[in-house]
Amino acid sequence: MAQVSMEIPGDERGTLLAFVEAQRAALRESALGLSEEQAASRPTASELSLSGLLKHAAEVELNWLRMAQQRPNERQRSREAWGEAFSLAEGESMPSVLAFWDGVTRELETFILAVPSLDDVFPLPPAPWFPKDAKVSMRWLLLHLVEEYARHAGHADIVRETLDGTKAMG
Repeated sequence: MAQVSMEIPGDERGTLLAFVEAQRAALRESALGLSEEQAASRPTASELSLSGLLKHAAEVELNWLRMAQQRPNERQRSREAWGEAFSLAEGESMPSVLAFWDGVTRELETFILAVPSLDDVFPLPPAPWFPKDAKVSMRWLLLHLVEEYARHAGHADIVRETLDGTKAMG
């Protein structure tokens, strides 16, 4: 295996964005080379598919970005429709989901690079799983995305290996 030299960003903001991107890439790479049908299949005991995981990740990132921006989320789902985020709807495809996620990624990175401080906070919405009147920092947001994507990258690894034996780590 060839050694790859990579410059790691030295500041905290760049480092956190690099970790978010590394986990995004792990998720995206899980579906490389698959047909739409393969990516939508659910070969494990769970209801997860690779295309559904990618759509969910893109929509989660948009949702957190809109919360941080304190703007309405144009793709917000009701709690009852939450499960729809894990499968492609009529007219959606892997390329369209990935293109949408690319746009969200650019917007998030632009936003994070522009905030005055990673200590800047935004309120969490009322929800049973959030403390009442809680606020979180931009740093927390980036770490949360790392956690969210790492969890789903693990799911994606299992789904892909079940599909065709492809392993993320060789």
